Amino acid sequence: MRSVINILDLSVEEIDALIATANDIIANPKKYSEVCHGKKLATLFFEPSTRTRLSFEAAMYELGGHVLGFSDAGSSSATKGESVADTTKMVNCYADIIAMRHPKEGAPLVASMNSKIPVINAGDGGHNHPTQTLTDLLTISRKKGKLSDFTIGFCGDLKFGRTVHSLITALARYTGIKIVLISPDELKLPSYIKKDVLVKQGIEYVQTDNLEEVLPELDVLYMTRVQKERFLSEEEYIRLRDSYILTAEKLKIAKEDLIILHPLPRVNEISVDVDDDPRACYFEQALNGKFIRMALIMELLGLKAE
Repeated sequence: MRSVINILDLSVEEIDALIATANDIIANPKKYSEVCHGKKLATLFFEPSTRTRLSFEAAMYELGGHVLGFSDAGSSSATKGESVADTTKMVNCYADIIAMRHPKEGAPLVASMNSKIPVINAGDGGHNHPTQTLTDLLTISRKKGKLSDFTIGFCGDLKFGRTVHSLITALARYTGIKIVLISPDELKLPSYIKKDVLVKQGIEYVQTDNLEEVLPELDVLYMTRVQKERFLSEEEYIRLRDSYILTAEKLKIAKEDLIILHPLPRVNEISVDVDDDPRACYFEQALNGKFIRMALIMELLGLKAE
């Protein structure tokens, strides 16, 4: 039994295999429609989520399995003071695999240490979000045909953005990746990620606060929202939330084959006039999340299509 708490829990070879399975699911959905027959996924979402929770649920249903769980900590025994460890042990009695989102960093790790069934981290605070990273990698792979030799710009909240932290960590293991970090000073990528990932892996990177200046050189642009829930001060959030807004006008200087990604939800950092641009891939990215989660659920349960 194994869990996936951090993207580094998966080797590059395992990620490539998951992407291959996801691509086969996209091409041959009927082949996978009963793979998880009789299996149950517990979705333990102690923090609000729409896309991730629905994506996991759709993934399990399309594999022929069942879903149980909760979408709000207020409807769970956590309100009575039950620990994550005890909740996990209890859920072990009813389910075959767990997807957990929690506002506290490390909670899914604690769950995995108290579980006899696989635990998938569906996001823990500002820490990790490995299945979003797998979604991002699948989307880049499908659009670019590779996961190497391109320049990716991360724009917006690079300090608290767990999706950014996870994707940078994953891409650092591929060759020829150049990273451009675009943010205001207050939302820069944490120094420990620069030191432990970028510098350690010898990844070429630049930092700037000017999106237009670097836009023409990007092959991939990863936009993020400024997350209100990560700020202690409402004033600071309001001051920084509109730092970078991508518009159709700004995209005139970008490459024709640029792909624009966003983990969603967006607030206003991508103007709706960008949605019809063929370079906008964020809704397709959300769809890809279902397919890669199907592949991961199968892998952790040790199941294969006939």
